[in-house]
Amino acid sequence: MSLDGFIADANHGFDWIMIDPEIDFEELSSQFDTYLIGRKTFEVVGGAEAQRPGDRHYVFSNSLKQSEHKDVSIIGEDWLEVVRALRTESGKDIWLFGGGRLFGSLCNEGLVDTVEVSVIPILLGGGVPLVTGLSRQVNLILKEQKVYEKTGTALLSYEVDRASFTSDD
Repeated sequence: MSLDGFIADANHGFDWIMIDPEIDFEELSSQFDTYLIGRKTFEVVGGAEAQRPGDRHYVFSNSLKQSEHKDVSIIGEDWLEVVRALRTESGKDIWLFGGGRLFGSLCNEGLVDTVEVSVIPILLGGGVPLVTGLSRQVNLILKEQKVYEKTGTALLSYEVDRASFTSDD
């Protein structure tokens, strides 16, 4: 995200994101076998063509039709049941790839365990926020931080503090 909290610019573009040569994206991706993707992110990054073979991709949308996207699973109104079911399955971790509104919805339901954010040293002044629709406070515990000197990118890794969720939630 940008230093002022946006994951895409006002036109949903991401060409401002600097890819640090020290980040090993293959190693990072090897931790996951399931990806949750917001509709806008799915469309901006090139749809099914941007997928890693062998991984499962779930696109959350109330407007896309499954019949038009055979290489991904389109998830609509039953999204909560789908995510809960995915979390019970064995396998690698699940990664939310884009989708500030999806991120907010998952946080509201207590379905986020870890938040990892790379902070890019740029101020956009507007765009798509990291999280929208959050209706609760979610406390985070810093687990790791790293600054990449070449680009000034800061990687922050947090664990969701489950104590911030009460039994009434």
